[in-house]
Amino acid sequence: MLNRIILIGRLTRDPEMRYTPQGVPVASFSLAVDRPFANQQGQRETDFIDCVAWRKLGETVGNHLTKGRLVAVEGRLQVRSYETQDGSKRRAAEVVCDAVRFLDRPKDGQSVSDGGSDESQLPDDLPF
Repeated sequence: MLNRIILIGRLTRDPEMRYTPQGVPVASFSLAVDRPFANQQGQRETDFIDCVAWRKLGETVGNHLTKGRLVAVEGRLQVRSYETQDGSKRRAAEVVCDAVRFLDRPKDGQSVSDGGSDESQLPDDLPF
């Protein structure tokens, strides 16, 4: 069996950084991914896909990505069920990230580390 997803898209909002009660970092974000074909009106539609990154990857995503950044995400699709406070059952699908690759640079020529423009200031562990 195989459950692999590869997406390229732009973040629709800044990542939401949280920590579990055990202190494990987790970043949640959403990607806007254009469909590879046009609809009947000749326009390309967009899918909005929820993603989650855990541990060190989650910290990297939470600290260095912002709304509008272009990224490639590799992971697996996870569908989970939950019950709302009013008792109705819901399902949520999200991509659990194994890798996130930054495909562009921050806007305005700023470094991801401190707002400067010198590339030598980039942290060594960034995936680009």
